[in-house]
Amino acid sequence: MSFFGGASTSTAAATASATEKDIEVADPPGDSISSLAFSPQADYLAVASWDNNVRIYEVGANGQTQGKAMYGHQGPVLSVCWNKEGNKILSGGADNAGRMFDVTTGQSSQVAQHDAPIKTVRWIETPQGGILATGSWDKTLKYWDLRSPSPVSTVQLPERCYTMDVAYPLMVVGTAERHIQIFNLTNPTTVFKSMVSPLKWQTRVVSCFPAANGFAVGSVEGRVAIQYVEEKDSSNNFSFKCHRRDQSPTQKDQSLVYAVNDITFHPVHGTFSTCGSDGTINFWDKDARTRLKTFEPVPGPVPATGFNRTGTIFAYAISYDWSKGHSGMTPGHPNKIMLHACKDDEVKRKPPKR
Repeated sequence: MSFFGGASTSTAAATASATEKDIEVADPPGDSISSLAFSPQADYLAVASWDNNVRIYEVGANGQTQGKAMYGHQGPVLSVCWNKEGNKILSGGADNAGRMFDVTTGQSSQVAQHDAPIKTVRWIETPQGGILATGSWDKTLKYWDLRSPSPVSTVQLPERCYTMDVAYPLMVVGTAERHIQIFNLTNPTTVFKSMVSPLKWQTRVVSCFPAANGFAVGSVEGRVAIQYVEEKDSSNNFSFKCHRRDQSPTQKDQSLVYAVNDITFHPVHGTFSTCGSDGTINFWDKDARTRLKTFEPVPGPVPATGFNRTGTIFAYAISYDWSKGHSGMTPGHPNKIMLHACKDDEVKRKPPKR
């Protein structure tokens, strides 16, 4: 098992965010952060980076962090998730490989293969056991039983996979050209419903409601759509603008528009966060259609976020998000992971209006 260099435990200098001080994770990656995932069993955080590595941090009761392990891909790591038991970490990368890290043995092994980068990995816990789903730029979705080197099945997608999320039995896949494929995982090889994104611009992220009856879509153009799967709930569908700024006080009609990079649902209350290239994070209540909290801009784009299993800790990354391509990757971009202690009034649903 490889440990990080430097001090093992640190409550590194906290960075101001909104009015509180959020805690900075010690020994962050040296390159852009692409994906964050908390263990479903304990406060361990897995972090995927463009430096070809996945790092695992232990988060203590007071927010202090310690690097516990690290394993590598042969290219940038684009996505990371955990299995249900919290003893295996799964990741996909630009090396076209899916890898598994066994927390108990400290060993990593390859468990999936595509013909192009794996953009997203998700663990599916079925009544029959756990399966890994991988979505790739080779326009396929593959399901893997970790005991077998070959995929259980392969599903052709209409375009390159950009994003995917699961809340069993619902799985939603977003691809290039704004295609959205909805799966009922009791029949995982057949698309349950195909649609075009309700947003006019490229899909950046999809995230399933914890109730598994719908999903949120975020686009590069600072909008989020709330979509229900069943036709009977379609009156609850809506979209809203976020992650935009007025160009100047006198030009309110000309706003600067930023990509929505990640959408994360709170595991207890069903509220959700959005983060963007503008360096802001918002917490929202979709049912009350209201914003609960805004984090003031941080020093750089926010590419990835995640709640821990109890919803008491909110992790967010600050690093370049590639929204401006290679030319936007100027020297000096920060790479940080911050931990925010969630207060009830930030994440609890608002009571319905009478």
